[in-house]
Amino acid sequence: MIWKEITIHTTEEAVEMISNFLHEAGAGGVTIEEHVDNDKPRDTSLGQWFEIPPNDIPEGEAKISGYFPEELNIEAVIEEVKGRIEELRGYDIDPGKAELSVRDVSEDDWANNWKQYFKPLRVSDRLTIKPTWEEYTPHSADEHIIELDPGMAFGTGTHPTTSLCLRTLEGVIREGDEVIDVGTGSGILAIGACRLGASRVLALDLDPIAVTSATENTRLNGLQKQIQVVESDLLSVLKNNSGTDLQVKLPVRVVVANILAEIIMLFIDDVYQALQPDGYYIASGIYKNKEQAVEEALVAAGFEIEQTAREEDWVAFVARKR
Repeated sequence: MIWKEITIHTTEEAVEMISNFLHEAGAGGVTIEEHVDNDKPRDTSLGQWFEIPPNDIPEGEAKISGYFPEELNIEAVIEEVKGRIEELRGYDIDPGKAELSVRDVSEDDWANNWKQYFKPLRVSDRLTIKPTWEEYTPHSADEHIIELDPGMAFGTGTHPTTSLCLRTLEGVIREGDEVIDVGTGSGILAIGACRLGASRVLALDLDPIAVTSATENTRLNGLQKQIQVVESDLLSVLKNNSGTDLQVKLPVRVVVANILAEIIMLFIDDVYQALQPDGYYIASGIYKNKEQAVEEALVAAGFEIEQTAREEDWVAFVARKR
């Protein structure tokens, strides 16, 4: 099958928003390539295996490709995506050059080639992410495996925002906790929470593709009874009496969100209401230039910052409800 590939040269800061624009415009899949420098020292303290070839993408920039059926009106898609990218500047998100190009590609060129670079990855003392097509044997009884086929959704664990979330979850989750995962993507954080001892997780995402992916990854890990995946705009499912029978009991002890800083600041009060006293909010997906704004918003809402974790240019907060 032939697909139309729209490629956008942008910044790491704008990656998630532009990827969402491509999905919403009808992309059958999205790939993201960021700057790779194999001369840069990497953390291998947990036995991480890095097998990503270097590229000519400048540091801080990224290349995003969306794949569209050839029968789609590609000119209309380009105009829609261009307009939405320009709107980002009004939200203090720099999309960089935002140059677009189009070419025809076969499905095999993009659907499977990336898999050769996704290897088992030890992201914390107790969590290892294993793609479904790779063989891997745990090194100890304390090492828990997250089976993952990310499909077309975000979240392989290789991006700093996801690995930051998993490591901070490891320090917060207690046996039997009930958790809400906002913007679940592939479901990786919900699965990780269960592997760390959570009894139930409500995994929410607005994107139907992500809901499908998270549901399938939940099945692959045998966690259908513990993880409930629901399509929801942030925490709206908790408030709109949609008739959904939620499996977690509110308020919960932990809420985790790996989404854009601008979105995190939109629903801080809703998270506060969903948490128990002394409950924890793990907020990740925050680019370094938004760190102060998010911290101030969390404190203003009544949270106390207990930990600030950083990896490369990304930040995650562990905030406790006072």
